[in-house]
This record gives sequence, C-alpha cells and structure tokens, in this order.
Amino acid sequence: MARRALKLVSLAAASSGFYLYGSKYLDPNDFGAVRVGRAIATTAVITYDYLTSLRSVPYGSHEYAYLKSQVHLRSAERLRDLCCANRGTFIKVGQHLGALDYLLPEEYTRTLKVLHSQAPQSSMKEIEQVIREDLGKEIKELFVSFEDTPLGAASLAQVHKAVLQDGRTVAVKVQHPKVQAQSSKDILLMEILLLTVKQIFPDFEFMWLVDEAKKNLPLELDFLNEGRNAEKVAHMLKDFDFLKVPRIYWELSTRRVLLMEFVEGGQVNDRAYMERNSIDVNEISRNLGKLYSEMIFVNGFVHCDPHPGNVLVRKCPATGKAHIILLDHGLYQVLTEKFRLDYCRLWQSLIKADMKRVQKYSRRLGAGDLYPLFACMLTARSWDSVNRGIDRSPVTASEDVEIRTNAAAYLPQINQLLNNVPRQMLLLLKTNDLLRGIESALHTRASASSFLNMSRCCIRAVSTYQRSKSHSLYRKAKISLLEALSLWQINLHELFLRLKGSRLGNWVIAFLSRMHHSLY
Repeated sequence: MARRALKLVSLAAASSGFYLYGSKYLDPNDFGAVRVGRAIATTAVITYDYLTSLRSVPYGSHEYAYLKSQVHLRSAERLRDLCCANRGTFIKVGQHLGALDYLLPEEYTRTLKVLHSQAPQSSMKEIEQVIREDLGKEIKELFVSFEDTPLGAASLAQVHKAVLQDGRTVAVKVQHPKVQAQSSKDILLMEILLLTVKQIFPDFEFMWLVDEAKKNLPLELDFLNEGRNAEKVAHMLKDFDFLKVPRIYWELSTRRVLLMEFVEGGQVNDRAYMERNSIDVNEISRNLGKLYSEMIFVNGFVHCDPHPGNVLVRKCPATGKAHIILLDHGLYQVLTEKFRLDYCRLWQSLIKADMKRVQKYSRRLGAGDLYPLFACMLTARSWDSVNRGIDRSPVTASEDVEIRTNAAAYLPQINQLLNNVPRQMLLLLKTNDLLRGIESALHTRASASSFLNMSRCCIRAVSTYQRSKSHSLYRKAKISLLEALSLWQINLHELFLRLKGSRLGNWVIAFLSRMHHSLY
C-alpha cells in the first residue's frame, strides 16, 4: 500500500513537472505546490527505503553495513537532486550538511559537496530587474561595462564583474529574485517534514538544522548586514597584513545588491595554483589558522563559511607577500564571553591531553556524558589520539577511516549532542570541518604550528579576561607575567621545531650525534 502511494505521488509530481518545464513562461519553482510536492515525495521515498531495505538483514552483520551504506548513498543522491530542483534555501541547507565531514556519514557529505558548484544562476533579465528595483537605475546608467556571465553563483546570490562610470572595477553581488519570498516557506516545510520523519525514527534528531536556518537565513539575505560584517572584521584584524577584505561601496549597496572592490585570486585549496605563483602553502595554512584562532578565541566574532570559494589567495604584486582574501561575510557567529572562555579552556585541555579538564569543559559546553564523542568531533581525531595528545602524532589514513566509520555508527548520539550543545557551537563545528578540509587539500592538517597558534590565542584570551576581573595591581602584574612566560615558552618551542625542520637544524643534530658517539 505504501509503495503504491509513493508511486502515485511520484507520478503526479512528474506529470506536473513535465507540463511546467515545457512552458516557456512558467518556472515550476514559482509554484508552492510543486516545491512542496517534490519535497514530500523525496522524503517519503527516502523514509520508505530506510524502513524496508534493512528490515530482514541481521543488525551488525557485514551485509547490514553494506546495505546501510547503499541506502545512505541513494538517499544522499535523492536529497541532492531535491536541493538542485528546489534551489535557494534547499541548496543552502544541503551545502551546510555537505560541510559536516566528520559528523555525518561519508555518503552524505561526499554527495552533497557538489552543491557548492551546482548553485543556480539567475538570468540577466532577473539581474537587471533586481538592480532596477533596488538602485532605481538601469545597468547601463550605473556601469560602463557589466559582464553577463557571473564570476560565481551561490545558493542565495551571484556575483558579476563590472566597471563603474568613474573607472573603478567592482564585484556586484545580486540576490536571486525569488529567494526572499520562498525562504520562510521553505524553512517551515523542512520543519514539518523533519518532525514527521522523527515520528517514524525517534533517534532522528535534525531539528537543530532548522533552528539554525531560521536564525541565520534572514541575516544572510540582508546584504547591508554582510557589508557591516566585512568592515567590522577588517577593522578587528587590521594588524594582520596578510589579510585582505574587499572594500564596500555603500552608495550603491542595498539589502539585495552589494558592491565591493574587485579582488582576484586562486582558491585556498588549490595547491597547484600556489605552486605556480610561488606561494608558500605552509605559510598560507599557518596564517589561516592564525586568522581563525584570533576570531574564535580572542574576539568571539567568527566568519562561519570558509569554504574554498570564499577564501582566496594571491601574491601581492607590489610587495610580493601572500595575501588571504576573505569573501562572503553574510554568516558570522557572535560568541558570548562565557562560551568563548569555556571553549578556550577546552582547547587548552585538548592540546595538553588533560582529560579531567576535557571532561569538565565539555560538560560545561553541554556535552554531558558524551564528552569523549564531543572531543572527537571537535578535533576530528580518534579517542586514542585525544588521550595521547592531538599535537603528538599526525593524522593517518586509517584514523581518518575510523573517524568516518564512527560518524555513521554513532549518528543518533551525534544528533543528540548537536541538540544539547549551545547554538553557538553548531556553526563552529561547521567552520572547523571546512578549515580541516582546506588543510587536508594542502597536506598541512594537524600541523604543530596550528596548535601553537591556538595555544597563543587561548592564553591571551584567558589572561585578558582574568585581568579585567582583577582589582589588584599585583594580581594584574602576576597574570601578565605568567602570560608572557607562557607565550615565551610557545615561541621557544616553535623556534625549536623550525630549527629541527631546517637544514641548519639537521646539521646541528647530526653534529651533536657524532660528538656523542665519539665521546662514548
């Protein structure tokens, strides 16, 4: 009976789809019934697949594991196709899921990752309409030239290269015209479908995803908010001479149109581009770590969408220095002071392999008895590596496979954790996974320098807080002295590691070794 109902739903959706796609004047995505029908049909088919495909197979057997992987893959492909068809909010949520490499089964993350390169494009007629409505003028009145083909298209907007009347080359970010109207309805639809699935699978806990979309989507759809974020982070990190944040041109920016300085570069995960342009891969990875450690631990204002399309690198023609270009400032997480300090102390404990404090601060961040799983999710390391010390051994291929396998095995517990931790943590977990993906592409993952930078920022953040709460000059001086000593120890350790990895260091070690053998 259920199978017959699914066939009827699919047939009805297909019939209406063929009619609408055959029309030159109608876009099926303009019709709520089509979008809703498509989402309901996809959810029904995925649910039916999980209910029936594993029913007669012994749990825990090799056959069960194989069939479950196949169901994951089929379901991920159906979900990807739904996102591509419904576009907008669906693609945004799908991209979010695709970024959770170490939190979701690999079949989902691998399949949904393509959504970053399969975002829809609005037609030039639609772009002209948005610019006319928001800026009150035609494109030819505002620009000397305006490229029809976008530089890039994302789930909510696309970017065109243009030249202003005064000769400035700019990037023009224009929102897809129907996204605003559809977003709130799409989120409501997702909420209803997820609640329905939860009735069938009680362990299915993905309401955190809808909560995040409700909170963040209105902010991302306001390009004036994005412009303010860009200026705030540029000012906040002005001492980092390697960071470039494109300037905003406010006179031609609205909630749906954002004009920025045009800056070119290669994607941050493009190792070949860096080698062609004589850019030091390790320096880029090190500076990216510095950038995010400063944002997370010191400032508590975090750019939460660092996928490779939003982080570019270039060699500055004037100075020859490598620059990191940070784009797309629509999504930032503001951390409360309490959360930020607990998070600092947790990372300090993880780096020192202090398990008692790992447990203490994990619990304070909402992990409860699942603190070992939480530590593994944060670090993307096995529990054995966490106990030994995450800075003491590199990530191996077998450990990576173990983590991904456990992500599938512990999915109910992971979902429980994501529902229990503070909402601030969700975007940080996504950010962590995106940054790890970049490090993996550059072959710099779990490098000692990244942990040293994190340690520096954690020490500075905690010391600043302690000084602000102290009314004694002696106490403040003591805190500052301990801070200086701790930072000096880190600098000394970093110098040792650099010497150890250099030719001079290897020569000194070899010389001392020969001296030792000659004496004894």
